[in-house]
Amino acid sequence: MLYREAGQFKTTYAADQQLFPIRQDRIGMAILLAVVFVGVPLAAATPAIAGAIDFNYWFSGVLIPFLIFSLAALGLNILTGYAGQLSLGTAAFMAVGAFAAYNFELRVPGIPMLVSFVLAGVVAALIGIVFGLPSLRIKGFYLAVATLAAQFFVVWALTKFGWLSNYSSSGVITAQKLVVFGWAVDTPVKRYLLVLAIVSVMALAAKNMVRSSIGRAWMAVRDMDVAAEVVGIPIMKTKLLAFAISSFYCGVAGALYAFAYLGTVEPAGFELELSFRILFMIIVGGVGSILGSFLGAAFIVLLPIFMDLSAASIERSFGFALPAGLVSNLTLILFGALIVFFLVVEPLGLARLWQIAKEKLRLWPFPH
Repeated sequence: MLYREAGQFKTTYAADQQLFPIRQDRIGMAILLAVVFVGVPLAAATPAIAGAIDFNYWFSGVLIPFLIFSLAALGLNILTGYAGQLSLGTAAFMAVGAFAAYNFELRVPGIPMLVSFVLAGVVAALIGIVFGLPSLRIKGFYLAVATLAAQFFVVWALTKFGWLSNYSSSGVITAQKLVVFGWAVDTPVKRYLLVLAIVSVMALAAKNMVRSSIGRAWMAVRDMDVAAEVVGIPIMKTKLLAFAISSFYCGVAGALYAFAYLGTVEPAGFELELSFRILFMIIVGGVGSILGSFLGAAFIVLLPIFMDLSAASIERSFGFALPAGLVSNLTLILFGALIVFFLVVEPLGLARLWQIAKEKLRLWPFPH
C-alpha cells in the first residue's frame, strides 16, 4: 500500500513529464543518492564498521569497476538500445579514451584532469564517427562486423605507434596521479566519490537526452529508419550523433578505467572479450534502458565474486578443493545461460522485471 499514486495530481505538463513523476520514486532516489554519496563514505570512515568490512577492497575491486562499466554500458545502450545500431567496438573506444587522456596529461602542461577526460571523450567521439560512417549504408550483422574492424584497428594502432604510449617497449602506460581542482584523489574512497560524481552527472544527462527530441529520433530510426526518414528525421545526422555520443561515454569510461581503477593499462587489456562483456551487460540489464545499464553492470561484476565466495564456502564446509578453473568456467556457462534466458523469456532484461514489479505494486492487492 506504500507505492500508490492516489492524491498525486499533476496540474502542469512539466509535472507530468518530470524524471520521476511518482513521489515515492523521488524519495527513493534521494535516499539512494544520500546512501551512496554520504552513507557509504561515512561507514568506511567509522572504525567499528571498517574493522568488520574491508572497504578498500569493496571500493577498489567492486564499486569503482561497477560504476565504470555502468558508464561504458550506458554508452553502448545509447547506440544499440536506443538508436538500434549494433556495435562490437566498445572496448576500442574505451582504449581511445584511456590513451588520449594519458597523452593529454603528458603533453599539455597544466591541463586540468577533468578537461583531459572530456577531451579524451571528444577524441573517442571523433573515432566513433569515422567508424560509424558505414551505418549509413549497412545495418544489423554487417554493421557489427564493421565496428569489429574498429576493435582490431584501434588495438593494432595503439601497439604499432609508439608515440601513443610514450614509446613504451611493451605498450603499457601508467596513468598520472589523479588531481582534481588541486585535490589529490589518492585513496579508494576519494576515487570512488570522483567516479560516482562523474557517472551520476553523465547518467542524468543521458536520461534527459533520450527523453528529448534527440532520443525520440534515435528510437524512430531504431524502429524503422525508412519511416523515420519519410517523416523528416535526418538519418545521417541521427546515426552519426548516436555513434559520437556513445563513443564519448565509452571514452570517458576508458579514461576512468585507466586513471581511477587500474592505474596501468595496455592495449591487450581492451580486447574483444571486454566488448562482449559490456554487450552482455546491456542484454542482461535491459536494452534501451538507463537503469538496465546499471543493473547489468552490477550483475556481471558481482556474479564472479558471488561464485568465488560460494566456492570458498563449499571448500570450507566439505573439506575439499574444487578443481582449478572450475569456478571461472561455471561463471562463463552461467553467463551464456542467462543471456539465452533473457533473450527468450524477457528480452528487455532486469530493467523490465523491475518495471513489472513496480506496476504490480501500484495495483496490489487488486488483480487488475
